[in-house]
Amino acid sequence: MDLSLKTKENIEYMIAKILEKLKIINVDAVNPKHFNDEQYDEIFDIYQLVMKRPSFSPREMQAIVEELGTLRKQ
Repeated sequence: MDLSLKTKENIEYMIAKILEKLKIINVDAVNPKHFNDEQYDEIFDIYQLVMKRPSFSPREMQAIVEELGTLRKQ
């Protein structure tokens, strides 16, 4: 997968991997379909952060999910 391409499929992939790594159960809260290409760079930054860290505190997980929430389409 070439994440340098700003596609809807890449956004969906990154969101899915972020949720998987954070073990988020309620995936509807951060549905990949709620994002568009304009937020690609921010989602990519969050994706890179999440993938390089081995674990997160509950507070960090909440902050990441909240940040994704602010990027959702209005």
